[in-house]
Amino acid sequence: MTKFFKTVAIVTVFSICEKFLGFLYRIYLSRTIGTEGIGLYQVSLSIFALLFTICCSGTPITVSRLMTKYRSENDTLKSQKIITAGIVFTLLTVIPICLIFVIFGKHFDFLFADSRCMDIFLIVLPGLIFTSIYSVLRGVFWGDKDFLPYSIIELLEEICMIVLGIILINSVTDVYQGAMRAGFAVLISYIFSFTLASIVFFLRKHKLKNPKTEFKPLLSSALPITAMRTAGSLASSLISILLPLRLVSAGMSESGAMSAYGYAMGQAIPLLFIPSTLIGSFTLVLVPEISENFYKHKYYYLKRDIEKALKFTTFLTLLFIPVFFVCGEEIGILIFNSHECGKYLSASAFLMLFVSLSNITTSTLNSMGLENKTLIYYVIGGIIMLGCVWFLPSVCGIYALLIGFFAIYGVTTVLNLILLKKTCPKQPNYKKFTLCSCLLSLPTIIFGFMLEKLLISVLGSFFTLIVCCILMMLFNCLLYIGFNLISGEYLLSKLKLNLFNKKGQNKTVL
Repeated sequence: MTKFFKTVAIVTVFSICEKFLGFLYRIYLSRTIGTEGIGLYQVSLSIFALLFTICCSGTPITVSRLMTKYRSENDTLKSQKIITAGIVFTLLTVIPICLIFVIFGKHFDFLFADSRCMDIFLIVLPGLIFTSIYSVLRGVFWGDKDFLPYSIIELLEEICMIVLGIILINSVTDVYQGAMRAGFAVLISYIFSFTLASIVFFLRKHKLKNPKTEFKPLLSSALPITAMRTAGSLASSLISILLPLRLVSAGMSESGAMSAYGYAMGQAIPLLFIPSTLIGSFTLVLVPEISENFYKHKYYYLKRDIEKALKFTTFLTLLFIPVFFVCGEEIGILIFNSHECGKYLSASAFLMLFVSLSNITTSTLNSMGLENKTLIYYVIGGIIMLGCVWFLPSVCGIYALLIGFFAIYGVTTVLNLILLKKTCPKQPNYKKFTLCSCLLSLPTIIFGFMLEKLLISVLGSFFTLIVCCILMMLFNCLLYIGFNLISGEYLLSKLKLNLFNKKGQNKTVL
């Protein structure tokens, strides 16, 4: 377990650095090209993301899972074949799609709410080939449990995009020109990460073998995952088109609708995925373990790992929820200089729990070969979300998007947990912990509001935000320890182990 937690720590550090840099870059974009420019950039990338999802979104996780399966069977040749099958299938999918858009691009203007988005999209489009192949190589790293190269490449890709973006955008005075140059930075960063991943792939002495026999198992597993993620990207793309139109129909101007979409989808919603980003490192390392234990019928360890995943996800997410609920407006103003973004953050704080639980349970079920079920659940939630976006803007404006997100992630979370209960021979115990954790967030929120009112007139917005965040998280952790949901002795023993490198027995946490 020590090796497992060290791996999680390494991946987490790199992931936090990557996301933090990306977060700063988003602030820079917001302040340089404004919410309208962010809206153009976001809409263009949403269509790009849809094509990426169609091309290969299910392939990396399938390659990883089947490599794990074949490794448990000591079949190296099949592992090499499944890697080749993933690369060939991706190329056969992505190249024709790129050619269609390059040749007939102007006929697809209807995909964008603003025609200017097409020019930005065509700039980024060649990167689809490079990032799709890189995603398969990333799946190979996962299957090998070789997380360090993947983490370094992801960080360097982000740095490449940010440096180029700042250089290219710094002197622009037009939001459209700024969005186009941001697209150039994305393209070059994709080429950069593909090049590095290819070098590492061959340095690790991977070989490509005739993939003929592995196309069937690859497609049977990858297609449901691809379909599920395609449905999600398609929904996101449809929302980027429909929501501004529905907001205009409800009485907003076109620029007002695009700005509202920009502060909601381009500023507030990404902040809600901060816990999922931190949990993602944990998931990345844990999912191969779950898959291996499932295929080897080690049901005790499977139960333990699923419990660990659900409880850790709940604990970490509920540390952030009270902070966003209480201090959302201050965060929005401080980071994006946007009062509207701040209000949106506060209103959407509890969405973070459903987002995190939905993501961790979907990854867990997919690692156990239940891709078809998770696809059905996601489609159900997606249909409800699209209904919210279509019918509710005239009632609640941009908050229709938030209600839709609650619908899709709430439905998938509940249905995934039910399926986990049916699938696991040994039932994971997490319900009591989750319920108690949710209840403990209420006194933390009350404490936060009292603290904010007490300090705001003395310290000002910035220092009040910092003090409230630290004290609220500390208060929440003390509640967990006080109600025996986590072990204080365990935490101290782990701290001593890290500081003094001593071995000893530890109590189970969470």
